[in-house]
Amino acid sequence: MSFNIRGIFEVHLSVADRRRSGQFYQDVLNFEMAAEFPDRDITFMWMGPVGSRMLGLWGPACPDPPISRGRGHFAMQLTPDEIRQSVQALEARGVTPLDFDEKPTSEPIVLAWMPAISVYFQDPDGHSLEFISMLDEPPNPELGILKFSEWERKR
Repeated sequence: MSFNIRGIFEVHLSVADRRRSGQFYQDVLNFEMAAEFPDRDITFMWMGPVGSRMLGLWGPACPDPPISRGRGHFAMQLTPDEIRQSVQALEARGVTPLDFDEKPTSEPIVLAWMPAISVYFQDPDGHSLEFISMLDEPPNPELGILKFSEWERKR
């Protein structure tokens, strides 16, 4: 399988004040609020139409930022079918597919608040990379983050 990357889906920034930065992106660039997780000091904003591109803002109180200690993160857009196939394709290339908590996984996860199907992995320097695609279903935030097979059973 060759990865047919359609574009960058999301970019993440470490910020000194998540609320101030969120206000800036709303007021100056008209980004729309996607979700806030104050307990983790994280804000997600839509850049353009909902579901098209995302900005993640990670405040200093975030207990587990993916972009700390020199680590970067970006997500590449594939189709849902390609993401389902990507787990085996990554393994075939000697890359470990990861879930949201950076644990090895045998299947993609679903971020139910969006909802989007996703699989994470790392480059040789430990940067967090992600394949992601929006799902054509209504958000279901109360489900949290779950394995794709669990999402399929709950639909």
